[in-house]
Amino acid sequence: MTMLKNPGAKYRPFPPINLPDRQWPGRQITQPPRWLSTDLRDGNQALIDPMGAEKKNRFFDLLLKVGVKEIEVGFPASGATDFDFISGLVRGNRIPDDVTVQVLTQSRRDLIETSFASLEGAKSAIVHLYNAVSPVWRKIVFGMGKDEIKAIAIDGAKVLRDQAAKHPGTRWTFEYSPETFSTAEVDFSVEVCAAVMDVLQPSAEHPIIFNLPATVECATPNIYADQVELFARMIPNREAVVISLHTHNDRGTGIAAAELGLMAGGDRVEGCLFGNGERTGNCDLVTVALNMYTQGIDPGLDFSDIDAIAKTVEYCNQLPIHPRHPYVGELVYTSFSGSHQDAIKKGFAAREKQNDTLWEMPYLPIDPADLGRDYEAVIRVNSQSGKGGFAWVLEQDQGLKLPKKMQAHFSKHVQELADSAGRELFAEDIWEVFQRVYHLNTPQHFQLLDYEESKAADGTRMFAGKIAVDDKEQSVSGRGNGLISSVVTTLAESFGVALEIKDYTEHAMTAGSDARAAAYVECVTPSGKTVWGVGIDEDVATASVRAVLSAANEGAG
Repeated sequence: MTMLKNPGAKYRPFPPINLPDRQWPGRQITQPPRWLSTDLRDGNQALIDPMGAEKKNRFFDLLLKVGVKEIEVGFPASGATDFDFISGLVRGNRIPDDVTVQVLTQSRRDLIETSFASLEGAKSAIVHLYNAVSPVWRKIVFGMGKDEIKAIAIDGAKVLRDQAAKHPGTRWTFEYSPETFSTAEVDFSVEVCAAVMDVLQPSAEHPIIFNLPATVECATPNIYADQVELFARMIPNREAVVISLHTHNDRGTGIAAAELGLMAGGDRVEGCLFGNGERTGNCDLVTVALNMYTQGIDPGLDFSDIDAIAKTVEYCNQLPIHPRHPYVGELVYTSFSGSHQDAIKKGFAAREKQNDTLWEMPYLPIDPADLGRDYEAVIRVNSQSGKGGFAWVLEQDQGLKLPKKMQAHFSKHVQELADSAGRELFAEDIWEVFQRVYHLNTPQHFQLLDYEESKAADGTRMFAGKIAVDDKEQSVSGRGNGLISSVVTTLAESFGVALEIKDYTEHAMTAGSDARAAAYVECVTPSGKTVWGVGIDEDVATASVRAVLSAANEGAG
């Protein structure tokens, strides 16, 4: 079977919502929602190998550390594993006073009663009741009409009410999901939810949570936002309702749907830390939260050690996190492209001169350091990289700030290695090439052994030193207007090597009493060839001498 030439014969477009005066497109997200983690329930049920007690407890501790205050800890009626874990959290006093656990149950008396039993002794808890309401489920799954579907919700709500009355020591909150909300008629979802409200009698002081799940994502996220806004307008006693958003990612827009849903009136977001969940996943809480963070909003969650969080989630779920996953992937702060690297390098240089703390950085919407990541991997070099890439690596790894023209000179050598190696180049690869090209710590023609500088009566400078030529020591001297010109004169008079200095720069490589300096010289030979030299030493004057000898070595080569 192949893809259809006329998919319209098999698939119908999702109808738009008639909401001509919709308000959400003009709104902004200005504060964080309430967050509910479903990692231990929705996320767990989507795993090939569900978590055992040790991994569940480790994940629960992680959620507490991150700062999640509402955690769906399981489906207690599904079996002993979930029931024992949930009751163990309660009995073991593992739930902080400012954290509320939540359990999920279908609208059946025996399952609801089991759910309450698992929470025996809890200070506060949320019991989450659901049943599907959309036409496809009514027709195909249940074979029921609207009244029968609504009756299931009403009956379940009555059991919730009665069970809560039997356990007055716990502060109960009720959540109801018209499951498959995203593919149901909004007015029918409101009708069912209103009937549930009639039974449970929520108030502004003790509201009910209505979860509006995109159980299957079947439309663009703007349609989900329309559904949420319409529901919020139609539901009675809105001040007694918390609207919770539970998006899935079947179309790849679960995050966008949650964000637009918040703009449309949502109060709470449900999902998993990195979007694990059935099929293509739940809403990715980390991404939604850090999207807010990049807009200057404190999400109320702590991801300042994102790598440790990812490591724990990967261990518990036994699922890898994609290297391009937003904010957490291994490569999301990394650029290989030459133009990207050049822009980022300039961005960091500009940041050193800023008088404020605003983050303005090409290609990086968030500072990796805020999430515990370093800058070492921001730029990595391969055959697609440009001179800005290896220059950044040398600066970060060795403290060298190459002049622009020297970057161009060195780039051809890096490119040759990248093309021949056919892989990413690491800092040690680039440093090895740099040392070879500029004769640093390698066998070389001219090698400085010792020297003295003195000032003559006429104001000129005298260089007198010992230079090894092919491992043979020679005493040499020369005179010039300054130290560098005196070394150039020495090379010409003693070895017949003529160089004209075109440019010279220097900088400190490190701070403190043991600081080293780097010096760079651009020279031209009598034949018109441009050669570069580099010198590194604790003394800046000595670094400049070494730089001239380095250029002489390249010219001789």
